Amino acid sequence: MNWELIGIGLYVIGMIGMGIFFSRRIKTDADYFLGGRTLGPYLATFSIFATWFGAETCIGTAGAVYRHGLASLHADPLGYTVCLLLMGVLFAKVLWERQITTIPDLFRQRYSAAAEKLAALILIPSSIIWSGAQVRALGQIVHATTDVGPLVAVTVAAAVVICYTMFGGMLADAYADLIQGIAIMIGLFLLVGAIVLDLGGIEATLRTIPLEKLSFSGGEMPGLSFLGKLELWLVPIFGSVMAQELVGRVAASRSGAVARNSAFRAAGIYLLVGSVPVLLGLLGSRYYPGLNDPETLMPALARAHLPYFLYIVFIGALISAILSTVDTTLLASSALLSHNLIYPSLPHLTEKQKVLVARLGTLFAGVVSYGIAFASDSITGLVEMASGLGGPIIFVVALAALWDKRGNATSALVALASGLASWPVFHFVLDLEYPVIMTMVSCAAGYLVTLPFTGPYPGNGTETLAPKASP
Repeated sequence: MNWELIGIGLYVIGMIGMGIFFSRRIKTDADYFLGGRTLGPYLATFSIFATWFGAETCIGTAGAVYRHGLASLHADPLGYTVCLLLMGVLFAKVLWERQITTIPDLFRQRYSAAAEKLAALILIPSSIIWSGAQVRALGQIVHATTDVGPLVAVTVAAAVVICYTMFGGMLADAYADLIQGIAIMIGLFLLVGAIVLDLGGIEATLRTIPLEKLSFSGGEMPGLSFLGKLELWLVPIFGSVMAQELVGRVAASRSGAVARNSAFRAAGIYLLVGSVPVLLGLLGSRYYPGLNDPETLMPALARAHLPYFLYIVFIGALISAILSTVDTTLLASSALLSHNLIYPSLPHLTEKQKVLVARLGTLFAGVVSYGIAFASDSITGLVEMASGLGGPIIFVVALAALWDKRGNATSALVALASGLASWPVFHFVLDLEYPVIMTMVSCAAGYLVTLPFTGPYPGNGTETLAPKASP
C-alpha cells in the first residue's frame, strides 16, 4: 500500500474542504480577495511567511547551495528576507492606509485608469510564471515520492490547488498558510535534527561542511561584473517588494500596524527557517556527492534519515509549503485580472457576479500556470524570471506614486512603457549581465524626462484616502 499517496490524498481533501468551508463567507469581491480586511497578527504573519516560503526556498535553495555553496544566497533566504524587511520599514503601513486591493489601485488613485491597467498587464505574467514554478515543484515532489508519473503528478497538483483556491479565496488561503507554515517548520527541523544526530552532534556537523562551500564568491556565474552580481541581489528585493502576492497580504491586514509588524515578524521567521535548506545543501555532498539533479537532494535526505512515518510528514510539509505559494499566486493573478481589468469594463456587475468573475480568473490563471510548469528545467530559474519580469518596473513607479508630488498620468505611462520596452532589449537583444538594473534606470528616466512638462501635482479627484484606522 502506498502510504505516501494516501497521506497526500488525505491532506489534499482537507485543503479542499477548507476552501469549501470558507466559501460560505464570501459575499463580495473584497471578501474573496482580502478576506474582509480582517487578518490579525498571527494570520498576517504566517500568511506573509508561507507565501514567500515556497518551492524555491525548500527544494531550489538546497539544490543551489549543494552546487554553488553560500554564493547562491542572493535570493533565498537573504534576498527575500530583505524584501520583507523593506516592506515593513517603508511600505506596509502606507499601502494599508491607501485602502487598496491591488498595487495597480495605487496607480489609479495617483495617476489614471490607464496607468492602473498597464500596471496590471505588467504584473499578471510575473504572478502566473511564479505559480507555474510552484506547480512544477509540487508535481516533482509527488512524482519523486510515489509511483505517479510526472505528467499526471503535475496535472493533479494543478487541479487540486485551483479547486480549493477558487472556492475559498483569501480567508481559506490565510488559514491554509497558517497550517502549512507550521507544517514546513516542523518538517524541516525534524529533518535537520535527524541529520545532526546522525553526524554526531552540532560540532561534528559543522566540521562536515566542505570549506569551499562557505565562500560567498564564485557561485552560479563567477565571471560576473560588479553590476551583474549586484543584480542577483536586487532582483528578489526590488522585483518582489511590490508583488501583488505581498501587497495583498498587507491590504488584508486588520490595521496598518498589524501589516507593518507582521512583515517584520515574517522576515525573522523566513530567515530562521530558510537557513535550514541552506544547511542541508551544505551537508548534501557528504551523503550524495556528484548528484545529477540537485533539486532532488532534500527529498533524498528525508527518505534516508527519517523514519517512514516522519518521512511522510516531511513530504506533507513540503507539499504544504508549495501549496501555500501556489494558492497565493493564483489569487494575486485573479485580483489583477478581475479587479483591475474586467470590473472597470463591466461596471454594472453585481457583487455575486464579481465573485464569479474572480473565481473564473483564478481558474484561468491556474490553467496557464499548468502550461508554464513544463517550460523550464529549473524551479529557481522560473522564480527569478518571475521576479525580474515586471516587479522592478512597478517598484520604480510606485515609489514615485507614494512620495513624489511631481508628475502626472503621462509621467507614469511613459515610465511604465519605457521599462516594459527596454527589458526585452537589455535581456534578450543586448544580453546584458544586469538587464533589470538597466530596466529600472530606463523606467526612472522615462518618468523624469516628463517632469519639466508637468506642474506641481494637483490631484486627480480619485486619490482620497480612507480614514485611518487606529493600530
